[in-house]
Amino acid sequence: MGLTGPPASPWAGARVRLRAPEPADADAFLAADDDGDGNRSGWRVFPPRSRGATEEWLRQGSEDGDEFRAVVESLASGEVVGTLNTHSCDPAAGTCGYGVTIWPWHRRCGYASDAVVVALRYLFGERRYQKCTVGVVSFNEASVALHRSLGFVEEGRLRRMHYRAGQYWDEVVFGLTVEEFAGRWGFSALS
Repeated sequence: MGLTGPPASPWAGARVRLRAPEPADADAFLAADDDGDGNRSGWRVFPPRSRGATEEWLRQGSEDGDEFRAVVESLASGEVVGTLNTHSCDPAAGTCGYGVTIWPWHRRCGYASDAVVVALRYLFGERRYQKCTVGVVSFNEASVALHRSLGFVEEGRLRRMHYRAGQYWDEVVFGLTVEEFAGRWGFSALS
């Protein structure tokens, strides 16, 4: 079985496409570095970086098997609206993870959910992963709501896993199986 009604490109959804980062994307990434709340909501707060360092980071890419970094680009405007990276990919166990960030001036447009669906269609439908697990810093209510709306199940909470702005925060762990994804997003999983 395959995808039901496959999109023209496996990297495009209804609102976004995922593409490789380019050094020309540096302005968007540097602007996002100034988003303190967004940085604190992610994996960790990084020190400031120069344009040259940002361009080099973008030039290097991060393709390592199924672990990759992608730019989230609006289909309507062609503008870079965020980034998505896969990580913790274990082909033997069939498990994977990702992180997604949509920059504040593009939030509440459906870009994050569309980008996640595109990435999961690839990981589940092309790479045979069977489960995706993500961790969300507990104060990031928007990300908690996003993952629930995508059909992720809260599997647990790791206490005091993140330190932000002088305070410890829990990590909320969410999981989604290929069958759960298939039931919600019209994807035909292999038995």
